[in-house]
Amino acid sequence: MHPVAAPSSEKGSGGSVGFVIRTVQLSARGVDVLTGEQRLPMHNTGDGIFEVRIAEPLEDYELEVTWDSGATTRLPDPYRALPTIGEMDLHLIGEGRHERLWNVLGAQVREHGTSFAVWAPHAAGVAVVGTFNGWNPRQHPMRALGSSGVWEIYIPHVGPGELYKFAITAADGRFLEKADPLAKLCEQAPGSASVTVRPTEYFWEDGAWCTHRATVDWNTTPMSIYEVHLGSWKRGRNYRELAEELVDYVTDKGFTFVEFMGISEHPFEPSWGYQVTGYYAPNSRFGSPDDLRYLVDRLHQAGIGVIMDWVPGHFPKDDWALGLFDGEACYEHPDPRRGEQPDWGTYVFDFGRTEVRNFLVANALYWCNEFHIDGLRVDAVASMLYLDYSRNEGEWIPNVYGGRENLDAVSFLQETNATLQRDVPGTLTIAEESTSWPGVTAPTEEGGLGFSFKWNMGWMHDTLEYIKRDPAYRSYHHNEITFAMVYAYSERYVLPISHDEVVHGKGTLWSRMPAAASWDKAAMVRGFLGFMWSHPGKKLLFQGQEWGQTQEWNEHRGLDWADMEGWEGEYHRGLSSLTSTLNDLYTSLPALGTADHDPEGFRWIAADDDHNNVLSYIRRGGGQTMACVINFSGSTHENYRIGLPEAARWREVLNTDDVRWEGAGRAGGDLLPEAQASHGFGQSATLTIPAHAARWFVAE
Repeated sequence: MHPVAAPSSEKGSGGSVGFVIRTVQLSARGVDVLTGEQRLPMHNTGDGIFEVRIAEPLEDYELEVTWDSGATTRLPDPYRALPTIGEMDLHLIGEGRHERLWNVLGAQVREHGTSFAVWAPHAAGVAVVGTFNGWNPRQHPMRALGSSGVWEIYIPHVGPGELYKFAITAADGRFLEKADPLAKLCEQAPGSASVTVRPTEYFWEDGAWCTHRATVDWNTTPMSIYEVHLGSWKRGRNYRELAEELVDYVTDKGFTFVEFMGISEHPFEPSWGYQVTGYYAPNSRFGSPDDLRYLVDRLHQAGIGVIMDWVPGHFPKDDWALGLFDGEACYEHPDPRRGEQPDWGTYVFDFGRTEVRNFLVANALYWCNEFHIDGLRVDAVASMLYLDYSRNEGEWIPNVYGGRENLDAVSFLQETNATLQRDVPGTLTIAEESTSWPGVTAPTEEGGLGFSFKWNMGWMHDTLEYIKRDPAYRSYHHNEITFAMVYAYSERYVLPISHDEVVHGKGTLWSRMPAAASWDKAAMVRGFLGFMWSHPGKKLLFQGQEWGQTQEWNEHRGLDWADMEGWEGEYHRGLSSLTSTLNDLYTSLPALGTADHDPEGFRWIAADDDHNNVLSYIRRGGGQTMACVINFSGSTHENYRIGLPEAARWREVLNTDDVRWEGAGRAGGDLLPEAQASHGFGQSATLTIPAHAARWFVAE
């Protein structure tokens, strides 16, 4: 709705209440107020300020400016409009409970202009500057809305596509230019301005997916996640192109989710996206916000969920962004012992401040409501939970009880998880949490943090340490590959082989394998994936590992798709095909995906065969029973006996040594148990387990 005109009221010299219209028009010779047929000349009070006193408020008027050149311009007066933020909005902002903050703060393009609002509680003054006023901080000063700390102005005739910033006069007189914290679009680097955008008119076609999402129990549903860095998956692709190529690829590979690294706006293009400067703006290098909506929509229509990385743990110190926003600590904690993160040279949010919590909780809701994101993978949760994270003695201050726990961050995470799950049913939150903090995935009403899942960093670390060892020495480290089952049901876990594990000299899955020949490396990767996909826990694989990329990931270039070319490419093509099969089996065999978090869904056959480097175990779920045997040694074991819980035919559903995946094709076939007790079961069978191979069987 177009705002109603309302000039400011003042006491006249005779004591009666009147009204004053003021305007700043630099280099103007004169200014008149035009209303209907009436012309009211304004008085020049100096410094480009013109005013006129009137007895009654005017419903509608324009300003006619006569410039020194003699030319005239008709302009609307921004200050005749009532504030576009209501009292209830201000009340909710003050309480930290405005769950649609993006609809009131920032730039709101309306029918006849744009309203601007920003929270700057310590500022002595705030103005909007941009392409529409020549970046002149005197042209559009904003008005303070009471004691809320919110500044607001409505500027007629400003539409979408305009660059703007907030010009802030700090309490000590310093002048700052800041990007909009709630900008929905940002100028591409090296520029740092915000961009006005019209309200989206995107028509979503993912209704069936969203209905399904609201009713599904993800705990008992297979989740196979493909982690993607959009800038390096295939270089040069935008959101629209990815909506064709990436959707087709993920569908072909059988993943059920994609996880986007760093799609919130950040200033350094080839980075991982974790130095966020635009929390409400998608990365503009790949297209418009509606282009991102189109990509998400296409994924949903293909039955693929979308998770995005979310970084509420820290933010960079760029002088045009959130840091010291109004000249003082605003979004960050004022004490550097809590407000700065020494590891990354960044600021830490003040999680105890209501307006800051509101900014972040509303941001989580924004992505899930406005972009239909299905889940947030919350980065670096441990850095938020511990006051002494990466700090030496004397560099941190304890909480009110003398402990190292950041109680404000705990409360913030609980609020975010509970609010998101209430507001957008079926959405997920996944914690990257590297410590043994209790109850990360426990419900908030039970004192937990309330996450849906937690990355199993212990499984990841132990398993990758184990597989990089020469098979001749793995028997001395057998506990590394079995230990995860000791705590497997303490949380709801995702098993991640993430971007962090294929950089900085760690190597890829392929290069980690302790073999010289490509044939052996390929066999080891196939066996590892067979183990991972049969182990309790949801699955996550970073781009390129699904076909055994040979070189470490580098965000500056695309994946090495050429690995699958040439005569050695057959091994990578075989791995790629195996990944598709693993995902198909994972989603079609209920024993694998429906009881990840139920202790009844797993039982060891033999966890202690360190001599042979073999693991064997039972998976159960959905009325189905499976036996899985993994050989981590470099030798084929013949006549290897395993106990089985049922005297039935055990149909082979996977042998990673199959020729379909460039294996040797050894030892395929079903199992027929005999009445010989073994491993605590009344029947058993013998089988051949090829070197570096995994075999799965289903009881019929």
